[in-house]
Amino acid sequence: AEALDGADVAYYLVHSLGARDFERQDREAAENVSREAARAGVGQLVYLGGLGGDEPGASAHLRSRRETGERLASDGVPVTTLRAAMVIGKGSAAFETILGLVKRLPVMITPSWVSTPTQPIALEDIARYLRGVAGNDAATGKAFDVGGPEVMTYRQMIERIAALLGRNPRILEVPVLTPALSAWWLELVTPVNAAVARPLVEGLRSPTIAREERLRNLLPFELTSFEEAVRRALEG
Repeated sequence: AEALDGADVAYYLVHSLGARDFERQDREAAENVSREAARAGVGQLVYLGGLGGDEPGASAHLRSRRETGERLASDGVPVTTLRAAMVIGKGSAAFETILGLVKRLPVMITPSWVSTPTQPIALEDIARYLRGVAGNDAATGKAFDVGGPEVMTYRQMIERIAALLGRNPRILEVPVLTPALSAWWLELVTPVNAAVARPLVEGLRSPTIAREERLRNLLPFELTSFEEAVRRALEG
């Protein structure tokens, strides 16, 4: 709490993916930060959330990320929310999961989420947006959709990452593969444990596409291509 004393802007980048009761932990953590930010007189909270979460059938993970933004604003501190799809960069759990699949499996038996559209964004680009909204009156108290320059399916993402690695995996889509089974399978073949993988897999069923470009118009710059973002992640 004392870390917020004297701060004009505070960033909130926390998601409790690995916890069994991650929804409760997300809610309590956001409420604590909201309360302490108000006490410390913080002028702006900047939150990196996720696209999706408001559509029927959205996963608990995506709903929790959307609710977190609302909880952060509960004590009156203006919150700027950036809602992003998968971040392409080293350390991104979702990207590391996809990368692990590509590196380890010549044949992938995948559920129907491989056909879900998404709009991944480079780590460097989301960091630039996060810096750009800090102290920016035009962004304070608002929520923005953000995405990279291309929309693609997860299947296309896998194929394009594979091409950069000189691989050509076969992808076999099956109609039924439960999130629990998918999570167990991912834990076997990627660095991500099942507790983290399950909410990620459930979230992959929902399209994650930016529905507006207000932030791109507010902070214009050339977005990093998908291939370049992957190259930087592999080099990093």
